[in-house]
Order: sequence, then structure tokens, then C-alpha cells
Amino acid sequence: MELDELDRAILREVQKDARRTNRDLAAAVGVAPSTSLERVRSLRERGVLRGYRAEVDLEAIGRGVQAMIAVRIRPPSRRNIESFREWAARLPETVGLFVTSGSKDFLIHVAVADTDGLYAFVIDRLTERPEVADVETSVVYEHMRTPAVEPVRPRGKASGRGRGAGEPRTH
Repeated sequence: MELDELDRAILREVQKDARRTNRDLAAAVGVAPSTSLERVRSLRERGVLRGYRAEVDLEAIGRGVQAMIAVRIRPPSRRNIESFREWAARLPETVGLFVTSGSKDFLIHVAVADTDGLYAFVIDRLTERPEVADVETSVVYEHMRTPAVEPVRPRGKASGRGRGAGEPRTH
């Protein structure tokens, strides 16, 4: 999907603060409010912006312990993978769910009240599932989120960093 510099600037600003007014957004990226509004609308219609969410402090809502749980499913059939994926994504403890390659099939990011809650989640919920063959839990000491994700620049476009397509290598 082609994103120009204005789209990129709008994405950076919206990721910093999605609650700002269109007028403030327009001022931050240096365009008229009508231009900003149209570009944001276009980004939503193209599926680049998929929604706006509040960031919640997990500790403040009683979920101060986070963990990453790697899960291996056996047998690794489509039915088992999809069934487990749908089940795990609906659990209230689940913050994020990744379907992965390698020795584990899933990586589940959970947030629970305490270590007893984590133990109960792993032992009473995960390992009770018949398709779960192996579970490996890592407690998260600190979770730092990237506030904004930059879109990948198309190949051949000058980015100001590194060697672009068609540029000679230097030795």
C-alpha cells in the first residue's frame, strides 16, 4: 500500500495521541484541517487505521503480573490449531496471542492478578486442554511498548538511511 510522507506524518501523530482534535493534528503535520480530515478518512477506508483504543494500566486494574506462555499443540492439525486459537483469544487473561512457527505453536501474553493466578491459569486452564502438549512460561518483569510504528518504505524510495535500491554498495 502506497503511503506518502503526509500519510506517514499523520500516522506518527495519531499513534502518539488519537484523541487530539483534527485541528491539532493538522497543525502538527502542517496542513489545513480539511486536508488532515480527508487523509485520516482515507487511511481508515484503506484499512491502515483500524480503530482507536485506550491504553489501560494493567496494574491499575488488578492485573499486575504479566507472562508470555509458549504452547505446543499436538497433534498440530488445522482443527486443533484454530480451535485453540479461538479459545485462548477469548480468555479474559489474554492480552495478546501470536500463532508462531518453530517448536511452539502459540505465544500467549497474559495479565493476571498475581503469581497464584498465573499458576492457576497455566495448570487449571491451559494444561487441561487435551491438545496442549507442552507449556513454557516466562514472567514479564517489564513491558515497554513502542508508541508508534513507522510504515515500511517502498523499495527504491530514498529514506535518508542506508542504501536504497539501485544505489551502489560502498566497501
